[in-house]
Amino acid sequence: MYFVKTAYGVVQVEDTFAEMFPLWAARVLITAQNEKWAEIAASITTGYATSVIAASAEAAIERIVPASETPDKRPGILIQIYNKDRFELKHSLMGRIGQCTMTCPTTAAFNGLVGKRVLLIGSSLRYFGDGFQKKALIGGRKCWKIPVMEGNFLVEDGFGATEAVAGGNFMIFAKTMPECLAASEAAVDAIRAQVPDVIMPFPGGVCRSGSKAGSFKYKLKASTNQAYCPTLREIVPDTVVPPGATSVFEIVINGLTLDAVKKAMEVGVVAAINCPGIVKISAGNYGGKLGPFKAHLKDAIGVPETPQDSAKAAPKAAKA
Repeated sequence: MYFVKTAYGVVQVEDTFAEMFPLWAARVLITAQNEKWAEIAASITTGYATSVIAASAEAAIERIVPASETPDKRPGILIQIYNKDRFELKHSLMGRIGQCTMTCPTTAAFNGLVGKRVLLIGSSLRYFGDGFQKKALIGGRKCWKIPVMEGNFLVEDGFGATEAVAGGNFMIFAKTMPECLAASEAAVDAIRAQVPDVIMPFPGGVCRSGSKAGSFKYKLKASTNQAYCPTLREIVPDTVVPPGATSVFEIVINGLTLDAVKKAMEVGVVAAINCPGIVKISAGNYGGKLGPFKAHLKDAIGVPETPQDSAKAAPKAAKA
């Protein structure tokens, strides 16, 4: 365990790591008549996409893109969508862009990623035009103009897909639920403001229902992680909730690169530990059996190699 001194006291940072795994990712730039409708389309297109354990994909909003940087010179929002392989990813893109983006007033959908593969999304969605669709060149991009009742839906012919990183995470333990939520919000805000190329797929970037693989009692892929539940601290032998902590939230991060995920963890952890009421920071892993990628918490706070020197990390952690 490392100990980081902040303005509010000392926070324990567990000497552990987040274990990550590969998923295929695509990036979609949604534009609209104004930012309001771009946000609505992005929110709907990324719905029901928190974890591939049960959801059809993992997806979330990455960031806002100003009109000056979009192909059609309208306000835009970048989203990322992840799935187990590129075939499942194409299915997710077809459904989400076709059923959510295209149905939303004034929208267009463009590729936001130069990827290892190209998925022919617009080339497939064009058939909705029932023969009335037309080719279009928008900002130098090959697109399809599909007639709809409001006018035309513009969608790029191909979307890049690449192997990316999923499952970056850290846990925030706090004295009270309001303090834990405030620290989680601070972490999410810092990541969104400072780190490109990542998303946080859970609601508002925060997960309260951390899971473990399988179940003790039922035939489930995943079930509640009793070790992290404060209400079970006194009745389960494997609890990791320290005395004084009554609430735990998890921040889960996916990114287009491992470096982006590691940077997001660093920014998020530093923001969280500098909030009042924080008792401990930890991370979830399966002992290295889940995936090939690791991000150590000691790196996130700049701790030297030995626990005895961990106090040297406090100034760096306290700056954010």
